[in-house]
Amino acid sequence: MTGATTVTLPRVVAGEWTKLAGVRSSWGVPVGTVLVAATLAYALGLFVRPEDARPATTLVVSGWVLAQLGVLVLGVLVGTAEFSTGTAATTFTAVPRRLPVLAAQTLLTAGAALLTALVALGASALVTLAQRPATAPGTPPAGESLRVLGGYALYLTCVALLGLALGALVRRSAAALVTGVLLLVVADQVLAANPGRLTDTARSLLPGSASRLLLDDGRLAAADAADLGPHLGVAGTVAVLVGWVVVLLVAAAYRLRRHDVR
Repeated sequence: MTGATTVTLPRVVAGEWTKLAGVRSSWGVPVGTVLVAATLAYALGLFVRPEDARPATTLVVSGWVLAQLGVLVLGVLVGTAEFSTGTAATTFTAVPRRLPVLAAQTLLTAGAALLTALVALGASALVTLAQRPATAPGTPPAGESLRVLGGYALYLTCVALLGLALGALVRRSAAALVTGVLLLVVADQVLAANPGRLTDTARSLLPGSASRLLLDDGRLAAADAADLGPHLGVAGTVAVLVGWVVVLLVAAAYRLRRHDVR
């Protein structure tokens, strides 16, 4: 009983942070994600013409295409760490209730992904500074800028949590990563290549549909006009993404609680 009372969430978070900080890839993946996001934003800015009238915010967030893969990898690494290193039995002997470990990993992954997204935004804004006055002379409405920039941070954070949930559920890094890429990229592109009411509806229910948050108002309106599926709006799109994260985390928690950890 005494041992059980010493297992508190803050202590579990501290223990998970120690393990996370001790793995070199835990630092390399966020740094690589920031570099890739900023580099892609800069590269895409080279092809933007002044007549495109592209808002500055959409140029800053344009590196999300590759950044999402970086935070997905981060989440998968955290979710599968206990099982890939063989420390699961030791960890869950120390924390017999098990779920506090997943809760701690969720908090750490969300914090790391959000910080990565914010640093990536700052780096992308810096490297595209010289491009933006020429490519986007107009200032977008404050509400649009807030939606795009906030959507970037929210999307990357949720993608990282999606990776965490898949990793904790599947318990194999390669399988979890492949599943995440299929959900976020492959399925979306396959459905987009075959437009129709059924395929567009299915596409709107995928987690990757939340990338619409990163479109400026004009491109978002054009996408809605061409979409034959339901128009969920910003709130509905966020709900779909968060729903995927919650359902997969609940499934991972159920497996963790009810099945062998080895």
